[in-house]
Amino acid sequence: MASTETARTASVARKTNETDISVSVRVDGTGAGSIATGVGFFDHMLEQLSRHSLIDLDVSAKGDLHIDDHHTVEDVGIAIGQALAKALGDRKGICRYASLDLAMDETLTRAAIDISGRPFLVWDVDFSAPKIGTFDTELVREFFQALAQHGGITLHVTNLYGANNHHIAETCFKAVARVLRTACEIDPRQKDRIPSTKGSLA
Repeated sequence: MASTETARTASVARKTNETDISVSVRVDGTGAGSIATGVGFFDHMLEQLSRHSLIDLDVSAKGDLHIDDHHTVEDVGIAIGQALAKALGDRKGICRYASLDLAMDETLTRAAIDISGRPFLVWDVDFSAPKIGTFDTELVREFFQALAQHGGITLHVTNLYGANNHHIAETCFKAVARVLRTACEIDPRQKDRIPSTKGSLA
C-alpha cells in the first residue's frame, strides 16, 4: 500500500481458537472510531491511543474472557500492529522518530519511537498493584509488546514517577499515541524518500 496522506489505511482480521478480531486504521484521521473488545478498561485505553494519535481506529474483538483478558489484549495488539504496518507500507516520507514526556496529574511517562521495521520494546514501567479494577496491569506491557513486534516498531516506554496506577497506564497509552502521531506524519522535506540511508525500512 502506498504511504501517501490520502491512502494510509488498512484493515486486518485475525481469528484463532481464542479470539476473533477485526481492526481498521486510518493513519491520517481525526482520532475517531469505534472500540469494542469486551474489556472496559482496555477500551478506554484504546480510545486514548486513537484520540491522541489522531489515528482513526475501529476495533471489534470477541475473546475467551471467561478465562481472562490476556488473549484478547495481546491479539488486539497484534492486529493493530499489523494494520499500522500495512497502512504505512514502505514508510516513505514519514518522520520516523519521536519522543515525548507526558504528564498527567502526579504521573510522568516518557515514550520514544523509531518506526524502523525492527521490532523492539524497552519497558521500564512498574505498577504497585496487580489490577486496575478487574484489569491485570501486566497486560499493559503485553499490548505494547504485541504492537511493537507486529508493527515493526522500536518502542521505549519509561514511567519516571507516579502514584496512581490508572494514571500510569493512561500516560503510557497517551505518550505512545503522541509519538506515533509525530513519527507517522509526512515530512514535507522528504515526502518522496524513505528516511534511511539504507533506502529501506522493511
